[in-house]
Amino acid sequence: MHGVVTRNEDEIRWPEFDRGFYEVKDVTGRSAEPIEDAVNMVSCFGDNAAADADPSLVPVDDLGRPATRDRKYFDWAYICPSREEYREGLFEIIDDCAAANGDVRLDDIGFPREEYCRCGVCEQHFQESEYDDRFEWRASVITEFVAEAVEHVPGRVYMTLYPDPYPGHLYERAGIDLEALEEYVDEFVVPLYDTAYETTYWLETIAKGFESALETPFSIELYAVNVDVDNLIHATEVAESYGKDVFFGYQASNARAALRRRRADERDGVSHGEPDGS
Repeated sequence: MHGVVTRNEDEIRWPEFDRGFYEVKDVTGRSAEPIEDAVNMVSCFGDNAAADADPSLVPVDDLGRPATRDRKYFDWAYICPSREEYREGLFEIIDDCAAANGDVRLDDIGFPREEYCRCGVCEQHFQESEYDDRFEWRASVITEFVAEAVEHVPGRVYMTLYPDPYPGHLYERAGIDLEALEEYVDEFVVPLYDTAYETTYWLETIAKGFESALETPFSIELYAVNVDVDNLIHATEVAESYGKDVFFGYQASNARAALRRRRADERDGVSHGEPDGS
């Protein structure tokens, strides 16, 4: 099955795609009304607009350095996952999404990096918690959030994962305890983005890592913007060998061209090579 990830409502209905993911809230803070014929997506703890409006919501490390997009390592600004009022706002957005379509995708879940967050709220909650280990406490915060979010979703729950399957990395980096979260998530989505896909051995390696790490089904999301069509076809074939489904991000026209070319070539007996990651 192939799907599209888009901000454009009309692309959801293109016949080449079996499923559509529609961004209702993205990392810029931009919002849109949920639609009924797509899986609506919510960026949870990535939110430039909220960070700009209230910098006190931004996670800080032990030196007080904020996790904002003007700093190294961060492509957008984060919001501290411990903030109850912000979380309640997310649940309201998720409620709106679920009212339009019962399936919902949760994006940008977790703390920004290992050294976050050391804000006053996190310090107090950690001290008052049952945990002596900060990593365990962080994981409990994220698992609790996902568990509560799932209560607002009557259908299938999708969750995006940062593309690092190495044992312990997601736990240490973001507070994501895969084993704990598998109880709540129906399908994970792993974005494996490249601007060219000239080689795909790394794609196969990461996908194989998630295949080993997860019991829950996972799908792979590929970047489609200005990627050579033949390269995108080959990346799709590699991804299909490991992921349940393959989704294409942010240039539906290029993804549609790749799928059409592939189907035409299959009818004509053209081979793009074995999906061996070469």
